[in-house]
Amino acid sequence: MSKPFFGNVKSVLSGDTLILTSPNNPAAERTFCLAYVSAPHLRREGDEPFAFQSRECLRNLVVGKTVQCTVAYTIPNSGREFGTAKLQDGTDLPDVLVKAGWVKVREDAGRKDENEEVVEKLEKLRSLENDAKAENKGLHAGTGGIIEVQNDLGGPEFMKTWKGKTVDGIVERVLSGDRLLVRLLLSEKKHVQPMTLLAGIRTPSTERNNPSTGGVQPAEEYGNEAKQFVEARLLQRLVKVEIVGASPQGQLVANVMHPRGNIAEFLLQDGLARCNDFHSTMLGEKMAALRAAEKQAQEKKLRLFKHHIAKADGSNQDMIVSKVLASDTILVRSKAGTNEKRISFSSVRGPRTNEPSEAPYRDEAKEFLRQKIIGKQVKVKVDGTKPANEGFEAKDVATVTEKGTNIGLALVEAGWATVVRHRNDDPDRAPNYDELLAAQEKAKEEKKGIWSGKPNKARQYLDLGDNAQKAKIMLATLQRQKKVPAIVDFCKAGSRFTILIPRENVKLTMVLGGIRAPRAPRADGEGGEPWGKEALDLANRRCNQRDCEVDIHDMDKVGGFIGSLYIGRENFAKVLVEEGLASVHAFSAEKSGNAAELFNAEKKAKQERKGLWTKWDPSQDEEQEEAAEEEVDESAAAVNMEKPTDYRDVVITNIDGNGKLKLQEVGKGTAALETLMNEFRKFHLNPANKQPLKDAPRTGEFVSAQFSADGEWYRARVRSNDRTAKVAEVVYVDYGNSEKIPWSKLRRMDQPQFSVQKLKPQAIDASLSFVQLPTGQDYFADAVGFIAELTEGRRLVGSFDFVDAKENVSYVTLYDPKTDNKMPGLNDSLNKEVVQQGYGMVPKKLKAWERSRAFEDYLKHLTKVQDEAKRERLGMWEYGDITED
Repeated sequence: MSKPFFGNVKSVLSGDTLILTSPNNPAAERTFCLAYVSAPHLRREGDEPFAFQSRECLRNLVVGKTVQCTVAYTIPNSGREFGTAKLQDGTDLPDVLVKAGWVKVREDAGRKDENEEVVEKLEKLRSLENDAKAENKGLHAGTGGIIEVQNDLGGPEFMKTWKGKTVDGIVERVLSGDRLLVRLLLSEKKHVQPMTLLAGIRTPSTERNNPSTGGVQPAEEYGNEAKQFVEARLLQRLVKVEIVGASPQGQLVANVMHPRGNIAEFLLQDGLARCNDFHSTMLGEKMAALRAAEKQAQEKKLRLFKHHIAKADGSNQDMIVSKVLASDTILVRSKAGTNEKRISFSSVRGPRTNEPSEAPYRDEAKEFLRQKIIGKQVKVKVDGTKPANEGFEAKDVATVTEKGTNIGLALVEAGWATVVRHRNDDPDRAPNYDELLAAQEKAKEEKKGIWSGKPNKARQYLDLGDNAQKAKIMLATLQRQKKVPAIVDFCKAGSRFTILIPRENVKLTMVLGGIRAPRAPRADGEGGEPWGKEALDLANRRCNQRDCEVDIHDMDKVGGFIGSLYIGRENFAKVLVEEGLASVHAFSAEKSGNAAELFNAEKKAKQERKGLWTKWDPSQDEEQEEAAEEEVDESAAAVNMEKPTDYRDVVITNIDGNGKLKLQEVGKGTAALETLMNEFRKFHLNPANKQPLKDAPRTGEFVSAQFSADGEWYRARVRSNDRTAKVAEVVYVDYGNSEKIPWSKLRRMDQPQFSVQKLKPQAIDASLSFVQLPTGQDYFADAVGFIAELTEGRRLVGSFDFVDAKENVSYVTLYDPKTDNKMPGLNDSLNKEVVQQGYGMVPKKLKAWERSRAFEDYLKHLTKVQDEAKRERLGMWEYGDITED
């Protein structure tokens, strides 16, 4: 026999084979087999009977201990060594195993060996074996000893049964610091031996063969050290295995408990592992201990964290949310309003445009966030900064809380955002990252938001700016409703906004009535009037994206709705005036019903010399007050005025979609127009005058336009432009009708003989005196058709009852001169016919001039006519008296 040597037992392959390491060099390994005996073997395709029990007897005796080995012989071909071993407590191997019945003495042992010492040893072993046989110990029991071993989890049933439970296990192999082969001892007759991932961590990879190249792939830094760390503590040790889940590849994810605690924590503390975010939801609250262990290693700059730079702990800043840019990004400003910055929520991402499963939820997610925080004071704690890359701007990522509620977490909980999967070395993440991941899993389970699989149909707002007919109908609806809940979608200027009205599914442009705010500059900062930018800034701070109420009074000539805007029940027009960023427009203020409030606000702004009034001179107001007194006198005079005798021959050239008439006076004006049109026609027949426009027409510009119905050219004014389609909406100024036509059908009108200075536009804006047309869409259309039928192609007499110089509208009573050669009387006006057929009604609220004694008898007569139409259920009275509502 050779000289004895010492070795540390690293592992036990079976009841007769040890793996030893050198005490001086743990990396040096040596296989040592016990001589003279044989044990059943553990095999992947199926263990031999009693193989596990035999191996366990030896493993319990020797793993992790130092043994003194003596080599008896060596097999020449394989070089495998056989011999005997002794523990430090004097236990002899294989004697103790033979005695326990877990190994058998080989029949051919010592057959050719005549050494007395060997013969004596064999006699002792056979004697011990005979005793074990007599007592039916171990392998000599004869039956049983078979354990079913399953090498994978099998299927979902395993997790249903064992998830959350703790079982005994033996670590059979260590493949890397975070990947083990563990034998789970589920029962005496059933073991499961799956690949097991240490829950919550990831270690660097170890050195391994690359099958595709045949070469060796080197280990990542600290990969081999992590593997050795685990081997030294767990290999072939009995451990407690807390089953927490399974990986997508079907591998077991578990907490493996060393006698002193969770091995994952020790790896983290030594800087040999990083936390694995993918296991966070499986671990729940237990992830916190791993994060704390990782933080310890980072602070000490151990191994993987040797280059770690500690992040400065940002302080909470009180900010105001001024705009919601997307469901994960907001603009915030300081309380003083001096600086504004863009913030994205840490570790949270809203629905992505390029993801078909998420894109349909973008608007709902943004609306959820808008309702939650727009205009509110929040605490912002910056967690990091993302540098600019791939076309994206640099941005701060932060934790945002409102009254203690974490907004990023609220988004994830409601299913309106997903959690970002960070790189291992990315420090710019939310402090409550594990809570976010858990909230995401819960939202998935409850099928909330983007996880529902059933996106609501995106709300489509009808833009009334593109549909004049709908706008006029909606005007009547909104006028009746008074204060209507709405949302400020965009601030165009201090007093001009884009408004969304969810109840009606419409989008409209709204202008604040009763005031005039300075014009805002363009997006490039150019243009605008003094204080225009300040007015727009105030509107953005107070109104943008806010819930509001709107009270619509009227509509302007370019399709803007005029009214009052209330933010938190406060009239924003008053706020602008108080800050000196708008002046009161007396006439429209009276119409809006807020005149007293607005004048008081303006007076206060003037006294404090704010904004527009920084150079205010009190003497200016004295002149304005005198002018106002004159207006009051005029109003009083209107009540007592005599019946006008202003009769003119007229023809109706157009009826607007809002029921307003366009008149031409027959006489000098129409004669001059006929002469002008003859010259106009000749001018455009000349090929030399067919030069198209060189650039886009300007809104408000007078042009020559080729009418689509007859191909003739007429004087027109540009009302609006669609630059994308190269189409303009024009109003024919001599006839009052309008249409949208291509720019190619327009020509410059810079010839003096055709200008509006030479001959003013012949179309006069007019309205039927004492007649209010129906507000219902169908009845309104019928009324317009009836008036057109009454007036088309007919020369009429118009009594100009009142000319409103401020609104530029003439109120007329129309007569057909053919019905009576005498002066027209009460019973033959076209106004009366409209009321008589139920296509119009006497207004309930009369203007000052309409209340004049001069029209008292006429109004009484019209009212009787109206009552008769009601009784006969004509026109708008078809279903009863609509004025009773």
